Amino acid sequence: MSGIFITGTDTGVGKTFVTLYLAEKFRRDGINVGVMKPISAGPDKDNDAVYLKKKLKLDDPIELINPIRLKHPLAPYPAAKIENRKLKIGKIIKAYKELSKRHQTVIVEGLGGVAVPITKTYCVADLIHDLNIPAIVVARAGLGTINHTLLTIGALIDCHVEVIGIILNGFTGKNVSEKTNAKVIEELSGIPVLEKLKWTT
Repeated sequence: MSGIFITGTDTGVGKTFVTLYLAEKFRRDGINVGVMKPISAGPDKDNDAVYLKKKLKLDDPIELINPIRLKHPLAPYPAAKIENRKLKIGKIIKAYKELSKRHQTVIVEGLGGVAVPITKTYCVADLIHDLNIPAIVVARAGLGTINHTLLTIGALIDCHVEVIGIILNGFTGKNVSEKTNAKVIEELSGIPVLEKLKWTT
């Protein structure tokens, strides 16, 4: 596939870690992979796009990897309002198409959850739909993840986004919820849990 969107049930579930993990895995399989962080919020020198570019030693310019950069660590809609900026979705789609010409697959890391507003009337789920790529949902492994994961999947389906899998992050296997969550989520959603990763944050 030309691209995959890594979204999450919330902020801090490990989307950047999973993006890096998958990019390295694809490379080991001989796939020319690029990454993208459509919108970053916060200091330029300390954002996820800069981290991914450095870790993967990518030649792509940061302007393609991260076409929209906002100064305040907020959701894009309020951050752009503070900066008096109008965010242009077309700029993201153009950058994605250019990266797709350079790589066999582009892994796109989202921001926050799928309902995070990019503009007043446009959220992350809308962006995934407009990029026309499937999504993988990163969710916490422990208690509470069934609710958050099913809500996220439902929101994506409502936006006509294909969800190809779920990755449970922060798995320890030490409590009963972690031992049962994957099976329940698969049973209720019909979507496979692809991996249970030990890293968390």
